[in-house]
Formats: sequence, C-alpha cells, structure tokens
Amino acid sequence: MVRTPNLGVHVHCCTMGSDWERRHLLFRDWLRHDQTDRVAYGELKKELARRNWSDMNAYAEAKGLLIGEITARAEKWAAASNWSVEPHF
Repeated sequence: MVRTPNLGVHVHCCTMGSDWERRHLLFRDWLRHDQTDRVAYGELKKELARRNWSDMNAYAEAKGLLIGEITARAEKWAAASNWSVEPHF
C-alpha cells in the first residue's frame, strides 16, 4: 500500500493474477452489477466517512461485516455467471 504524506489517500498495489487481485476485481464488478449492494456499500462508506478515525485499521474493520456479506453474494454470482478476471492494462 502506498500513502500520501498526510495519509489522506492510499493506493493498494497487488500482483497481477493473485487472489488479492481477483477478490477486489470481483467485488468491484459485483457492485457494478448489483444496485442493492452498491447502494448499501456506498451508504456505509458515507456514514463511516463522517467519523473521525484515528486508525485506518478500525475504519477497515468497520466495513468488514458488510464486505464479507457482499463478497459471499459476489462469489455465488461469479460461479453462476462464469465471471473471470480480464486483463486490465
């Protein structure tokens, strides 16, 4: 992960073809596909953004339950739709 000096922005970097890449691209594609989860995730992020976080790990943990639920639905969709990671160059 790369962060700006003020820690206001961070960028995750991963190895192409890794499980990390697959999970995050699946999550992205599922949110593009499913409006209900897209709205729920957006609302949670707005709610959490209103809080003052002294630790970004606590922020990430606060998203964890919903992310887990969404990921489970995304995995079912991936299996049913034959979803796969396409190269993103």
